[in-house]
Amino acid sequence: MKQFILCCMIALSTILNAQNSAPNTNFAKLGSVSGTVIDKSLQQPIPYATVVIKKEGNTIVGGITNDDGTFELSNIEEGSYLFEVQFIGYNTFSKAITISKENRKVALGTITLEENITELEGVDVVAERSSIEQKIDRKVINVGKDLTTQGATASDIMNNIPSLNVDQQTGDLSMRGNSNVRVMVDGKLSNVPVAQLLKQIPSTSIKKIELITNPSAKYNPEGMSGLINIVLYKDANIGFNGNLNLGLSYQEEAKFNSSIDLNYRRGKFNFYGNYGNNIGKYVNDGRIERFDDEASANFNENQIQNFNFFNNNKSHLYKLGVDFFLDDNNTISVFTNQNIYDGKGSGDTRITNIDPSVGDTQQLFISNNSNQNEQYNFDYKRDFEKEGHNIELEVDYSNFSDEENADFNYSGATTQPDYLDFVDTRRQQTIANLDYVNPLSEKSKLELGVETRNFETNVDYNSTGFTFNSGGQLVPTPSTEFIYGMDIYSGYATFGQNFEKWSYQVGARYENVSVKADTNSVRSFTDNYSQLYPSAFVTYSPSEKNQFQVSYSKRVDRPGLTQVNPIREWSTPIISSYGNESLKPQFTNSFETNYTRRLEHGSITLGVYYRAIKDEINRALYIDRLDVSKQVLTYDNFDDTEAFGFEISTNYKPLEWWSINGSFDLYSQTQRGLTEQLNPSDTPSVDDIVEEKIKVENVAYNARLNNNFTITKKLSLSLFGFYRGENKGIQMNAQPMYFVNTGARYSFAQGKGTFSLNFNDIFNTMQFRFEGERPYMQEGAFNWESRTIFAGLSYRFGGGKNRKVARKNRDNNTKESSGGGF
Repeated sequence: MKQFILCCMIALSTILNAQNSAPNTNFAKLGSVSGTVIDKSLQQPIPYATVVIKKEGNTIVGGITNDDGTFELSNIEEGSYLFEVQFIGYNTFSKAITISKENRKVALGTITLEENITELEGVDVVAERSSIEQKIDRKVINVGKDLTTQGATASDIMNNIPSLNVDQQTGDLSMRGNSNVRVMVDGKLSNVPVAQLLKQIPSTSIKKIELITNPSAKYNPEGMSGLINIVLYKDANIGFNGNLNLGLSYQEEAKFNSSIDLNYRRGKFNFYGNYGNNIGKYVNDGRIERFDDEASANFNENQIQNFNFFNNNKSHLYKLGVDFFLDDNNTISVFTNQNIYDGKGSGDTRITNIDPSVGDTQQLFISNNSNQNEQYNFDYKRDFEKEGHNIELEVDYSNFSDEENADFNYSGATTQPDYLDFVDTRRQQTIANLDYVNPLSEKSKLELGVETRNFETNVDYNSTGFTFNSGGQLVPTPSTEFIYGMDIYSGYATFGQNFEKWSYQVGARYENVSVKADTNSVRSFTDNYSQLYPSAFVTYSPSEKNQFQVSYSKRVDRPGLTQVNPIREWSTPIISSYGNESLKPQFTNSFETNYTRRLEHGSITLGVYYRAIKDEINRALYIDRLDVSKQVLTYDNFDDTEAFGFEISTNYKPLEWWSINGSFDLYSQTQRGLTEQLNPSDTPSVDDIVEEKIKVENVAYNARLNNNFTITKKLSLSLFGFYRGENKGIQMNAQPMYFVNTGARYSFAQGKGTFSLNFNDIFNTMQFRFEGERPYMQEGAFNWESRTIFAGLSYRFGGGKNRKVARKNRDNNTKESSGGGF
């Protein structure tokens, strides 16, 4: 790994030296060419079109258009040239131009491209290999077939994305080593829990994944690590079109997923619908070994917990929508998302004491969990005469309902009686936002917006069980009703300007937040605060091949429902999980700088970041005050802390038949907090609990390398490797893990169909192992079905002709329209 880092730094140094050694140019004679490229029929900008300056058939300088279709080519010497615009599916535009002393800045204005119908019919929708783009405020991973064959769902492929990690046991997603990250789908946060949502989205439905590590003031400020936006395919073809995907993976149990995307556009209407499902059985097991202090009267040589879990889950996603183009300037869009989930699980926890004088304990549980989320969205957008000048109103409402029933049975050396738990959760959120964009000139842009967000969650808990009171007596477990509400009112403004080589954007968002929590109709917690969240970006592009960027933003992490819910989430014979309703938000000041170098056969990006975190929210493991032999897993606000790190990623094609996507990220975090230990005693009690202030310096790293090999025009192979280094925490250390995947893809039916076969974790090394000292000495490991064989089939059908439409599209200018995670 050290050699890998050294090679990357040497390569970067060579690149910079080469840049610095470029020959001097007589800038006095240089000129520029600028303009905007749009679709002639729809009058919409065309991003990523190729623009070139040629002389006598040779390319002098070239580039691509921006998201809004604009471009500027600079450093052009005086003379006569041929200017061309090329984009797949369109006829090439050509124009003779002259750079002279009297006309150094040639403004071509608006350039319209016409469709090439013959060429359009052969366009492939999904790329064979993934690619990485570094944009002004985000890193974009364009998902190709090499990633979609790594797994059936979004959760399966997240570990293959730079900076991202998924906990395979809990499904929790983290970015740059931190789980305080918000996940959006097509620019919107879902009411569905993130871990469940990622397992519901078929990987073949993902067009790209955007990592917005330092969002501007235009975005809601939730998430210390930033935002992740999953962009799904949206067919925009004239006529009827569709895409069908089927997938099957297997190790111990079979898992099936499928999706179908349909689109019909005619005249002023565009109708679209999607359906996806994931149906499968999952097997997990684990082991935790605890070592008591020898001075304790309850000392055992060790105590072993063995876990075996089985789940049978079914999830379904439906989406229906329509776009109505009133005229060239006005569009109304409505859609609904319906998510349905049904999960059945069972578990067996066995606690074995090596000391024969201490009896063993067993817990069996069966759970049934079903939930449904309904989302309804309305959007109206008005485009004014000036290009890029618009106003947009959006209203989004969603309702989430969840019912969970669990049956717990105990046997062995325990006084814990059997019991049933019933938990009903209802969650509603309403978001309304109004956004206004005005390009004040060709080089400056103003954005304004206001937003209101209202959330309320109602959790109703009932149990037939008993619990110990402070006197050590068993009493019936009380029923609990918990209501948690949050109202957020905000407004933002951003202003940006572009110069020849420089650009900047500054902005700020102001929020007023009101939080209230009621437990059994009694106000248990209230919090009201106002906060200003500034942001700033500066970009310098000395040439088309080099780009530097520095950015700053202030972020907030508001506690999620699981973190504040005082009702028991789950329990084993010696540990229970609860939320902490008194949690305060944590605030983060985030600084970041990035450098991107475009190479002849790819690109390389280097980033460095620093975070200053106040009142960090983290997991806390405390000793149970009612029974000091047990533990309570909860959340708490710890002391201020800081984190920094760097990332390097590359997208390179060394040979015509071989392409590489690689990344390496390293981060360092100082964690400070409060934990507990139990002093040795013959009869340990609450009085023997000792609080301890802890400071942990954690340095962790991840490395990924994805190779794609083109064997024939129809057959390609892939080889993917991942390594995650040790991760140190306040209460436990996670050990290193790695895996290697390999696969093959075969295309047929003139590229409309693809068959994939993948072998994941071929060495069966993907295992979560840990060790800890607080509040007890313990170590353990958890296993899941990681060594799987996956077979997938994808087929695209329909005879429509591709055309860029005016349907509300946030693929490249995503606006987050919800937040808070409730």
